Amino acid sequence: MSARKTQVFLLSGAVLLFVLLYIAPKIAPAHSDDDGHNHAAAEKGPVSTDATLDIYVSTAAKNIEPGKKQQLDKLLALKKYDSLTVFWDKLRRPDLASYYAEETAKQSKTAADWIKAGNRYYYAIQFSQDQTEMPVLYQSAMRCFNKGLSLEPNNTDARIMLAACYVEGTADPMEGISRLKAVEKTDSNNVKLQLTFAFFSVKSGQMDKAITRFNKVLAIDSNYVEAYLHLADAYERQEKIDKTIEMLEKYAARTDDATARIEINKYIQQLKQRS
Repeated sequence: MSARKTQVFLLSGAVLLFVLLYIAPKIAPAHSDDDGHNHAAAEKGPVSTDATLDIYVSTAAKNIEPGKKQQLDKLLALKKYDSLTVFWDKLRRPDLASYYAEETAKQSKTAADWIKAGNRYYYAIQFSQDQTEMPVLYQSAMRCFNKGLSLEPNNTDARIMLAACYVEGTADPMEGISRLKAVEKTDSNNVKLQLTFAFFSVKSGQMDKAITRFNKVLAIDSNYVEAYLHLADAYERQEKIDKTIEMLEKYAARTDDATARIEINKYIQQLKQRS
């Protein structure tokens, strides 16, 4: 289950670090809460559907070692885009892997491949160290989600991810919030939607709203035990240590991950010494 993402959370504290290490969903820093208030000024240009990673692909290809370059050239000549995606994944360049995932979508022309490419672009953002590349990644993700939605208009996951791109990657975050609220009108019990709202609330510092959303996730899907970690995070940010411990204990009691349980119990003991 994912909400989405992009760069890694700018987090502090042992619970938050644990969330990063063990929990799959990641969301890029947002500039909005779920009610559309508290927007920080963002230096972002208008949405473009034409931005591509061509220059980044070209630059990377020129700078890889000769043996890899020979392999790359062969794959390019054969237009093996799936293999090129794997090639760049292995070199830890998810941005470039996303580029070739989009090429695969252009060939297959299926909604599934377009949406897969959009997801790849979106999650590549958290690994990018180049500030000039991030807008291109957002714009490329949006292009792919729009292509997928043109073929499959009712794909809820794609609608949520496109909205997240608007919130995080454009100068019009309210458009993203409006899109999320439109999804909520017809699918309020969508876990991914509720997580997306919750993470945006966390990023805007509105912990009470985040807690409400994370609790709704548990009401929808009681097996989504990672929500307890996010609740612990929110309560710890509010300095409500007893509630933090309670949420961590619930997570430790429910998780099947033995390593996670050990680390959480260690942190619970630290918290008890503080309280």
